Amino acid sequence: MPFSFKARILSFRHAFSGIINFFQTEHNALVHLVIAILAVGLGIWLSISQVEWIIVIFLIGIVFIAELFNTAVEKLGDSISREYNETIKKAKDFSAAAVFVAALTAATIGLIIFIPPLIKKLEAYF
Repeated sequence: MPFSFKARILSFRHAFSGIINFFQTEHNALVHLVIAILAVGLGIWLSISQVEWIIVIFLIGIVFIAELFNTAVEKLGDSISREYNETIKKAKDFSAAAVFVAALTAATIGLIIFIPPLIKKLEAYF
């Protein structure tokens, strides 16, 4: 099949469909979205540096990527078998652990980035 720019552009339809479905059906996606919005708002308020913005945006992306893969593993596992299956359980646990590690890493680095300027900002008010 020859390369087609039209086909490549149309393939984005699947990605956007996945993103829309993700936010419509996954409660954790909305939790991550709210936290991401809060982090962006805090970054604006604290005037974080360009490098800090890169780190914050990268970490937000990593958390969403982990949650998307977790959701994919859960959906695939559920479509294979509704009955208890030890291998599927382990796969789901591993993918959930990936989300946890990504979120914990993001939170830890977020504290490192946000606490010093937050303390300075609050000291200026008091």
